[in-house]
Amino acid sequence: MNRIKWGKKIIALVLFVTMLVTSGCGTGKQAKDTKTENKTGDGYQYTQELQMIDDQTRTYYEIFVYSFYDSNGDGIGDLQGVIEKLDYIQDMGYNGIWLMPIMPSPTYHKYDTTDYCAVDSDYGTLEDMEQLIAECHKRDIRLIIDFMMNHTSREHTWFQEAYQYLSKLKKGKKPSAKECKYVDYYHFVSEDEKGTGYYQVGNTKWYYEGAFWDGMPDLNLENAAVRKELEKAAKFWLDKGVDGFRLDGVLYFTGNDEKNIEILKWFHDYVVSVQPEAYIVGEVWTNYNVAVQYLKSGIDSVFDFSFGQANGIIVKDVRQSGTGKVGRSFADSMVNIQEMTDAVNGETGGSATVAEFLTNHDTGRMANILGKEDKIKIAYAMELFMTGNAFVYYGEDIALTGAGKDENFRAPMYWSATDQTGMCDGPENMDQFENIFPSLEEQEKDPKSIHQFIKRCIRIRNENPEIARGKVAVIPEVTDEAICAITKTYEDSQIVMLYNLSTETKTVTLDQKQHKYQGIRGYVSADGSEVTLEGDSITLPPYSVVVLK
Repeated sequence: MNRIKWGKKIIALVLFVTMLVTSGCGTGKQAKDTKTENKTGDGYQYTQELQMIDDQTRTYYEIFVYSFYDSNGDGIGDLQGVIEKLDYIQDMGYNGIWLMPIMPSPTYHKYDTTDYCAVDSDYGTLEDMEQLIAECHKRDIRLIIDFMMNHTSREHTWFQEAYQYLSKLKKGKKPSAKECKYVDYYHFVSEDEKGTGYYQVGNTKWYYEGAFWDGMPDLNLENAAVRKELEKAAKFWLDKGVDGFRLDGVLYFTGNDEKNIEILKWFHDYVVSVQPEAYIVGEVWTNYNVAVQYLKSGIDSVFDFSFGQANGIIVKDVRQSGTGKVGRSFADSMVNIQEMTDAVNGETGGSATVAEFLTNHDTGRMANILGKEDKIKIAYAMELFMTGNAFVYYGEDIALTGAGKDENFRAPMYWSATDQTGMCDGPENMDQFENIFPSLEEQEKDPKSIHQFIKRCIRIRNENPEIARGKVAVIPEVTDEAICAITKTYEDSQIVMLYNLSTETKTVTLDQKQHKYQGIRGYVSADGSEVTLEGDSITLPPYSVVVLK
């Protein structure tokens, strides 16, 4: 009897020690520790315990509700459709969702709202939104929504009242906010003052600014009354449980960066006074050395357009990967981004992080930009393994097709080639085209698919908090220019990351004692080949990344 008891104690102790070793202790507060079995059937043996930290650094899935999943058969995606696919989103490893605009709008894209405190009827009801928020929170997923501070719809009641007032204004009389307060909500000017991007009010001599198009009149964000209206809207959604905002068109608030930053600071300070944990990310569509200055406002992130889109660093490096010289330059680029962010945080005392992405609703998709499966895979590994928040646009998890005009970037999610349940019609003016890569249903069954590759990248990111939160340092002794060799240090934990950004198999020698690693934590490779470690030698297949610890 005593032997049995002692045997059980020894087994329990061994299991406990094994759990500590594999879980990577000392990597910060954990919200959840779970383990998912490898189901891809490719022999991968490095699945680790998840280390999901409950903080502002997350992996976000950007969803265009209109084209995502249709729950009621009308051809338009809706909030109930998002709810139906939350288990899929969670299984992929995303712990954040960014919903593109959900507020009432006369357009399919809904970036021109007519009501800041409602849900567009195409998408459902406020009750549907409340249910979605609750279901996200059950799964430890944070939900942020698009917030359009730069402009409204021309059909918004504020603009309509101002427009009607100016249309009836007697010749030679100047507009008065006392007579119509909404004339100060927008940028109305006389014919002599108008510039590029101004549109006429009927047959009058008055014009309004619309930086994007005439259907989106720009708000006067320096007006106190406008700010009060937007504070009311922000509080409405925060009280509903929304976890933060993606701010659209930040660069166009005014024609001046300093004024834009002041506007952001006002909005940030108000939001955190209502919800201190709210996450705010701004779209500042310019080079990061300019965009990073907007973090002085106190917001948590700005999108890094230097690395994302077709002309960004990642795509350029992947396109040049055959030259064998991009590994070190990619490492140096990551350090450069880090230093710029750290400089602003040092100045403000903040803890802002960069928001990385490859594509979004305004850009062509990777299927068209890079075309080849192996290049798409390594591009996503490069993005998902960067420090900071990572954003993946819906459909990129299967390399959805989309090029040309905006509507094509927003095509329906391709769930199945045979089952049309939930399939959306897509935007009316979208071109008709065949998807280059298979549907989700097919890719889920293929262990070497783009879908399975991205899923593993996210899994490895979630297993190792150092990836998203760590301070990057280049390993200088790795001189092969095809290899990106870095360490990432977070709190008291360090990992080594080696990227083979070439089309050839590479072997890297790295002293285990010097770099404090014992073995492989995880890897991805474009062709599914194994990364191996023998002593101090790591063999990397073409287009592969390994994490060592």
